[in-house]
Amino acid sequence: MLSKAKIKLINQLAQKKYRVQTGLFIAEGHKTVGDMMEYFTPEYLYYTSEYNGPKSAAESCEVTYDELKKISRLETPQNVLAVFKMPVYENVAINADELTLALDGIQDAGNMGTIIRIADWFGINNIFVSKNTVDIYNPKVVQATMGALARVRVHYVDLVEELNKVDAPIYVTALDGDNINKASLTKNGVIVMGNEGNGVSKEVMAVANKKLLIPSYPPERPTSESLNVSVATAIVVSMFRSRI
Repeated sequence: MLSKAKIKLINQLAQKKYRVQTGLFIAEGHKTVGDMMEYFTPEYLYYTSEYNGPKSAAESCEVTYDELKKISRLETPQNVLAVFKMPVYENVAINADELTLALDGIQDAGNMGTIIRIADWFGINNIFVSKNTVDIYNPKVVQATMGALARVRVHYVDLVEELNKVDAPIYVTALDGDNINKASLTKNGVIVMGNEGNGVSKEVMAVANKKLLIPSYPPERPTSESLNVSVATAIVVSMFRSRI
């Protein structure tokens, strides 16, 4: 049975300040929780009788569906909710020999979660993000990753400072960039994607040494003003991986 204290704690984790205070975050659903449990042991695991996944946790308890609804952030709870400790990564630095993603001020939780899934799909192990980027442990972000957060490491850094240390190509998307379909792309380097409304900041743009354009088709046809940042990320990363 869920105590009032645990219900209060878990509901508080919907807010960033409590996640920061406790170092805990929520994951829900068979897929997301299952993938996370392959790498991390939950502090708390609550599940209904319909759940048939792994149950190893510091504290594990079967609950009713009505109890699960009291702690779920989903409109329709998915039979399991887990609370994990935030992983701590040491000696964080951009590896110039890998293909790395950098995010400059992404604000939408859905976009952030989708980009983490894209990184996971294309074998990108690390994402470096500016400190004004949305919190990856926001429940909406965690859900949107569909478990990819277990495999992709996300690091909050002073992005300009970190990029200045990199001895490798730093790519940004820009309207005055080279057509990505024809550009010479390397197997290593940093791909920087910018804020949904404002794109890459001037400070980060000044550090970049390669500009790329995703062309519309056909070029003369009136079209949308821009692509969604997660869609653009998928296109760019796919183009890089296809050249290997």
